[in-house]
Amino acid sequence: MCRDVVLPSFQDSSKAVSLGLWMEEMIFNLADSRLFFNDLEECDQVHIDDVASDDNGQDLSTYNFGSDGFQSPAGAGSLCLGSGVHGGVDWMRKLAFRYRRVKEMYNTYNNNIGGLMGSPKREEWLQLRREMEVLTDLWLTQALKALALINSRPNCVNVLVTTTQLIPALSKVLLYGLGSAFPIENIYSATKTGKESCFERVSQRFGRRAVYVVIGDGAEEESVAKKKNMPFWRVSCRADLEALSHALELDYL
Repeated sequence: MCRDVVLPSFQDSSKAVSLGLWMEEMIFNLADSRLFFNDLEECDQVHIDDVASDDNGQDLSTYNFGSDGFQSPAGAGSLCLGSGVHGGVDWMRKLAFRYRRVKEMYNTYNNNIGGLMGSPKREEWLQLRREMEVLTDLWLTQALKALALINSRPNCVNVLVTTTQLIPALSKVLLYGLGSAFPIENIYSATKTGKESCFERVSQRFGRRAVYVVIGDGAEEESVAKKKNMPFWRVSCRADLEALSHALELDYL
């Protein structure tokens, strides 16, 4: 189980701040332009399939999302998230269509985000990734190495629990090149329910007998991991990532 990908902090670095703002802009641009965030922001879900039961399976190949009359009403978050109260059947179906399309887009482009972005955004993204890797001394490359080691093992998976809303979280995963490490079904947003609730969902899904290792840098996930008797591996610097990869290579984890 893995929390948000943790990027190192750099004191007195205006370059780091600049690149962070640049990436944030790209994350929300992708979320808005390709992943329906304008429609879904007020109806956030914990998991991509949380409204799948409202989907009637209609063919969406020629469906016009721009003219279907869908609007996210005020207070939609409470309508869609565990309150037991839902919007009208037609509205919920259109909501489910959007989440299904997001899932299709993620699965199609999780190894080719440049293809989803198109030019010139693709070139801008490549430049940003290069500059971030230089500034962070290949931090992301090291993180990907650890995630790939976990993915390569039989009966092992990466699970992401993030405090970011689901749609921007998916956008972030894609832009950081982590789509191949995290299947969309293994991404959970703790924005509205908290991480303990997400950890509980993960435990119910994979079973109590599975072995979980929590990787992160925050107090909340460390506290929840301790409460649930899950080992916690803190990652707050590059050396922590290198140690994690080393432990995986030697089968200590």
